Amino acid sequence: MLFGLVFLGIPVAFSLLITALLFGIGEFGTTFPTKIHGSLRDVAGNFILAAIPLFIFMGAMLERSGIAERLFMAVRVWLGRLNGGLALTTIVMCAIFAASAGIVGAVEIVVGLMAVPAMMNAGYKKDLAAGSVCAGGSLGTTIPPSVVIIIYASIVEMSVGDLFAGIMIPALSMVLLFMLYIILRCWIQRDAGPALGVDELEVNLVQKLWLTVTSLLPALILITCVLGSIFGGFASPTEAAAVGASGSVLLALVYRKLTWTVLYEATVRTVKVTSMVMMIVLGGVMFASVFILVGGDTLVQSMVEEFDLTANGVIIMFLIIIFILGFILDWISVLLIALPIFDPLVQSFQIDPVWFGVMVCIALQTSYLTPPMAPSIFYLRAIAPPEMSYTDMYKGVAPFVAIQLMVLAMVAFVPWTATYLPEILFRF
Repeated sequence: MLFGLVFLGIPVAFSLLITALLFGIGEFGTTFPTKIHGSLRDVAGNFILAAIPLFIFMGAMLERSGIAERLFMAVRVWLGRLNGGLALTTIVMCAIFAASAGIVGAVEIVVGLMAVPAMMNAGYKKDLAAGSVCAGGSLGTTIPPSVVIIIYASIVEMSVGDLFAGIMIPALSMVLLFMLYIILRCWIQRDAGPALGVDELEVNLVQKLWLTVTSLLPALILITCVLGSIFGGFASPTEAAAVGASGSVLLALVYRKLTWTVLYEATVRTVKVTSMVMMIVLGGVMFASVFILVGGDTLVQSMVEEFDLTANGVIIMFLIIIFILGFILDWISVLLIALPIFDPLVQSFQIDPVWFGVMVCIALQTSYLTPPMAPSIFYLRAIAPPEMSYTDMYKGVAPFVAIQLMVLAMVAFVPWTATYLPEILFRF
């Protein structure tokens, strides 16, 4: 029923709510509200979720005040003269903005609006331009302070800091592999990403350094303060989010971009995105509660026992399910539906929760980018020029999907890539 409503075009939040209400009332009648009251109260009182609007506001301020555009120019002057330099700039800019915004989709749209016209005007192959923007945008799923990770941690009641630390090595590996692919592609195929001419980057070394100091350095300091306060144990994620939100306002003030209009637009965007996220959270919690109450968790448990799965078999099954669900539903819905069912089994098999959580986030990111239902491609379609076809986009994302699967395999076969940083940062 849930998938049927989604395919009919009903928003996911309402599809979840309608399904939960119909089956809940049908099963429990007038006692249904008392059955799910505890779950909804736990969500409403979850302090971790208070970080979401603060991180969203931080990203909105960086976007609305023009700071994102300054960052793009700062990175562009250093990398633009390389073959594939604009594509490399796109990946670096997406990584920086993902570490500032934490919102899937927002990163791709903000950077894509600057990067796509620049690459098309420079004569880039359309598939490379499309793939770079889509892959860079998908980094918002994994690079802290990702809202995906915050929601994940709140559902399974684990430390957000542990997951932030656990995802760092895989996320940075992914960024480096994305850049390595672009460099090799443009070295082998010179016309795939032509370097910008000297006349297009008329800045000397002093101007480059000044642009870097005034544009790139402040944003990096802000990101370091936010993540450093979490990793250093000085602040909770919610408190660190407040630091980031305040810092983004301060940057806008320093750059003389802080106006009532900018503040109003950033606040309105924050309210809209937060409302959308929390509406899906409400529907997802109700759906998962009803599914468990009518015996869904017992069904999954019996399937695992019937197939006599080992811990590795359970992990593979769960990752495949999450990957497939990511084709159809948004990431919030996938986590809210799957994790309440999967988490008890993960605990019963004594699977490391950080290791498993990192793999889930990478699997979600991969499904976000994988055709034919890739949300990243639909985001790009909204801002791409007409001459960039879906074929170009599908062809462009394929190598980046392969890289994400490589990183997923790396984490699966070398678990310390996910567990090393949490161990040294929080358990010394």
